[in-house]
Amino acid sequence: MSDADRLRWDARHAAADRSVPAPPDALCEHLEAVPASGRALDVACGRGEVAVWLAERGLAVDAVDVSPVALAAGAALAGTAGVVDQVRWIVHDLDDGLPAACAGPYDLVVCQRFRDPLRYGELAAVLAPGGLLAVTVLSEVEAAPGSYRAGPGELPASFGDLEVLAAREGDGEAVLVARAPLRSQAPPRGSRPAPRPPS
Repeated sequence: MSDADRLRWDARHAAADRSVPAPPDALCEHLEAVPASGRALDVACGRGEVAVWLAERGLAVDAVDVSPVALAAGAALAGTAGVVDQVRWIVHDLDDGLPAACAGPYDLVVCQRFRDPLRYGELAAVLAPGGLLAVTVLSEVEAAPGSYRAGPGELPASFGDLEVLAAREGDGEAVLVARAPLRSQAPPRGSRPAPRPPS
């Protein structure tokens, strides 16, 4: 991201109204699926509304954004909510990929209003077995095309290795909720199968 873009986001967050904790848009109809413990990653977290909401539920959250101004607002919100120790705020330009400190595994990964198809594989890769992914991006469906908008079917196609729990697109928005597969119970490589009982 260019310095000009970073400064623009800082200015936008500095002028924003006070934030309140809120669930991710993609999970508003699936709150029962949100874990109440474990680790979460909030990608492009902005002012931290989702990160703090997740921390209030009992998750340890890594919250990543390019804007120090946004993260300072998130840290203040975490202080008001009493979850300062449950959120780690990480300033990072996602054009460079996920931060090395966010290797996972995560029980929940949220990416809201940030679209970079180059990051899709990374989001899936840091999920724990059975971990939940919630993505909301701008879409070309029922909206004008644009470089920041997903094409029709982009999210389900990009996360085809996950179990899709919900997917919708329309009114200029695309949403995906998906779960990582559980690891198979196959024996470790090189191990011998158990002997068969005599017949």
